[in-house]
Amino acid sequence: MSEATQDDETPSAGTARGQYSLKSGDTFVVCDAYGDVRGDADGLFHNDTRMLSAFVLDLGGKPPSLLSAAISHDNVLFTANLSNKPLPPMGERVTPQGVIHLERVRFLWEARMYERISCVNYDDSEVRVTLTLRFDADFRDIFEVRGTPRARRGERHPPQVDGGAVTLRYDGLDGVTRRSVICFSVAPGRLDGHTAELELTLPRLSTTELYVEVGPEAVQPSCERYRAAAAKARRAMRKRRSHGARPRSNARLFNNWLERSRADIALLVSEFPTGPYPCAGIPWFATPFGRDGIITALQLLWLDAGLARGVLGYLAEHQARETSAFRDSAPGKIMHETRKSEMAELGEVPFGRYYGGVDTTPLYVMLAGAYAERTGDEVFVDKLWPTLTAAMGWIERTCDLDPHGFLTYAQGERGGLLNQGWKDSEDSVFHADGRIPPAPIALVEVQGYVYAALRAMARVAERRGEEEAADRWRHRALVMRKAVEDLFWDEELGTYGIARDGDDTLCRVRASNVGHLLYVGLPKLWRAKKAIRQFRTAAFDSGWGVRTLAMQQARFNPMSYHDGSVWPHDVALCAAGMAHYGERDDAVRLLGETFEAAVHFGMRLPELFCGFPRATGEPPIAYPVACLPQAWAAGSMFMMLQACLGVEVDGRRGEVRIDRPSLPDGVDRLTLHRLDVGGDCIDLGFERIGARTVAFRAGGSMDVRILAKV
Repeated sequence: MSEATQDDETPSAGTARGQYSLKSGDTFVVCDAYGDVRGDADGLFHNDTRMLSAFVLDLGGKPPSLLSAAISHDNVLFTANLSNKPLPPMGERVTPQGVIHLERVRFLWEARMYERISCVNYDDSEVRVTLTLRFDADFRDIFEVRGTPRARRGERHPPQVDGGAVTLRYDGLDGVTRRSVICFSVAPGRLDGHTAELELTLPRLSTTELYVEVGPEAVQPSCERYRAAAAKARRAMRKRRSHGARPRSNARLFNNWLERSRADIALLVSEFPTGPYPCAGIPWFATPFGRDGIITALQLLWLDAGLARGVLGYLAEHQARETSAFRDSAPGKIMHETRKSEMAELGEVPFGRYYGGVDTTPLYVMLAGAYAERTGDEVFVDKLWPTLTAAMGWIERTCDLDPHGFLTYAQGERGGLLNQGWKDSEDSVFHADGRIPPAPIALVEVQGYVYAALRAMARVAERRGEEEAADRWRHRALVMRKAVEDLFWDEELGTYGIARDGDDTLCRVRASNVGHLLYVGLPKLWRAKKAIRQFRTAAFDSGWGVRTLAMQQARFNPMSYHDGSVWPHDVALCAAGMAHYGERDDAVRLLGETFEAAVHFGMRLPELFCGFPRATGEPPIAYPVACLPQAWAAGSMFMMLQACLGVEVDGRRGEVRIDRPSLPDGVDRLTLHRLDVGGDCIDLGFERIGARTVAFRAGGSMDVRILAKV
């Protein structure tokens, strides 16, 4: 097969044939419901290089019919159930359709793809059929797959056939040789560089199995190898899923969403020497991202502090120590993104280790402060102290360059990100008339993150006995708060503008960014209440969650990436912000809307979906290139659940504080099993009694104090 042509469009991660993905370590696979890899965004990827661009199975010279496709509950196995179409005559008889059951079961383990192909004949007599597998590897960089052109590529070698294996090889411009070896348990009758054909004779009710492996070296696939590797993959996944407290309710569908979300987080978590780290999403962002990892850790912190520890440790090791316009780095900045691909290694893109996120550094400090409160782990926080002071050094130096003391950004070099907040598309920051503002840009939510980071540093410094530093950071937080209130609030809008530009002009646009400001608790109460009222209106609330941009604003487009779509993690931060100001009913409503969207998406929330108004009987409308799964989308339900329950865990004091809890609609009982509080574990129960929700100790240590406000 020839290499797929590339254009300037990002290929769709989902097609009419569906999108199914698996991940293990630095390897992931995206296929359709048939189990086929057909190019476009499909493929088997390792270290951001596509090691298989085609892997298509035919039966009797025809694509089979689809019966069903599914990912196992633990996200380890993909299974496609297929059947034959009418087969060409073997002698005088034509084999009818629907008599051969074809099952494909696939998983990943240690940079290899394992597949078992089973055929069962339910016809009245013996059937002879040809099984054909077509394959190819274009060895394209993930950025090429997304549409980035390259002036030169390395050398693809002709396929080498050796017995029951085919080796596809590519010598990259980075000096690395990459191989995909396709191996068969039974030598095909015909095997060339891109096609394997097996002539199968299937007696009635017989089962024939073929094992196929794809990896960097040749092996002899077998049932024993397949079972042994599958057992290891499932054990590793069970271990990842076992971390943290486990919420469980009396509502079956809600539990399904809980379990799928936990499984998606476990799927995306990679283990590093520094601990677990949630990669952002499949297919485009199956790598550590600073912002995504931090927000996912914040979403899960009340249930699993170990994830936050792993994120903090990994990002500390990757903190910037030099200035580079190409990588948007400066001493003290926290990493935005890292890649291992050929283009990243060669410097064709700056994302090998890239620091162009203005919000990642204050978010990092926020997470460290929240981790310290949640766990009381002063030893680890002391170890991080040099990293934290370096991060605050960069924040303060950058703020000192702005006349108002705001943290701003501007693009470093061409090829880096133009916008460097979480809404990083080129048109996501604009004026009320749609004009793109000049840099440097001060985003409203980023100033909120800085405010929270300063307060976190003050608390940690105070516990360390550094009173002078604590007072300085506390004072600077108050100055930041006043500056935001004075210069971002717009009385006519009834909310805060999204940014101030390089001309010191406010971008008077109503957007969800304000929900993040509510999350950190910066706004005055009366202003927060006015902003929250806007989030309740149809202009913001699509019926499936809060839109990133209110309707009727310039550039509003429900099909855009950031200008009117719905992002679950953004909805979660808005819900948590509303609950922070006592509006717990809003958190319950948004959790309910998000749950109903999740039901339509098979309990797996995508990165984002379109922001069209909800219509009776109609599902939410998918965004065609959304990552699925995405870590902070999966984590969003846990942040919203915490907002509903009003739970705050204080590991330093050994107590759980609960403020006017409310259960989601349709849930009457919920228990948090094995919630760690300063090293002691408790089971925490919630039950609806009339119009109230009560909280109680359902088991575990009696040393943990529970302080509940009804």
